[in-house]
Amino acid sequence: MSVGFAFALTLLHLNATAQEVKLGTANNYAVLAGSAITSTGPTVINGGLGLTPGSSVTGGPVVNGSYDVDNAAAVQAQNDLTTAYNQAAGLAPLQNLSGQDLGGMTLTPGVYKFDSSAYLTGTLTLNCLGDPDAVFVFQIGSTLTTGSADGSSVVTINDDGSLNPGISTFWQIGSSATLGTSTAFEGNILAMTSITADTGATDLDGRLLARNGAVTLDNNTITAPPAEPEAGGSTSSAPDTGSTLLLLGSGLAALFAFGRRSTLNARHA
Repeated sequence: MSVGFAFALTLLHLNATAQEVKLGTANNYAVLAGSAITSTGPTVINGGLGLTPGSSVTGGPVVNGSYDVDNAAAVQAQNDLTTAYNQAAGLAPLQNLSGQDLGGMTLTPGVYKFDSSAYLTGTLTLNCLGDPDAVFVFQIGSTLTTGSADGSSVVTINDDGSLNPGISTFWQIGSSATLGTSTAFEGNILAMTSITADTGATDLDGRLLARNGAVTLDNNTITAPPAEPEAGGSTSSAPDTGSTLLLLGSGLAALFAFGRRSTLNARHA
């Protein structure tokens, strides 16, 4: 019986997680847009700026990274963003949070789903539980909006000190995202349409990646974390409940089969 149980646990350990969302060359950009990039005030982009098929970049943001507008690098980044967006959208959700405000929540690594809009008013705490490979994925059917008056924020705790803010948090958004005034945000926003960072949303650790629309900035600082290894190194993970349940069934079947075989052998001994 113990061998079958160990076999089941081994299967669960090896397969109960889904790999981190792979951004490919979109990792090179703190801001990536499809139609235009507009900046007001002293916006600083710590990472690359990419834009295609549009070519309009206005407001002169300071870009501490590559600058790719309507060229091959930007096209490849948009292609990789599309792949990453679809990967994130296809993950099996751990929990459906539709209709709930993210503010005040403390969540552990996993995939969280909103059928339509998602709101953040207050502080969302992401508890990595000491796991350096912790991943958080949010699947949002339409829009993401953070509150302006309350200084909304996303903070990460118990990450064992080895992670960069926002490195393994992904926000897959069916239409657009709006980060309200004074928002402190973490994670990679993968939006189908547009992303707007309002005045003073200055502490943005992650990436603003818009597939089809514009990225609009106003006196912001966006800092892209380094890319996680995608080949030849460790990758982060988030629970995939669909795979877990399937493998649990397989493991239990193996457990019962082994137990029945052991019982029969004992009877004939």
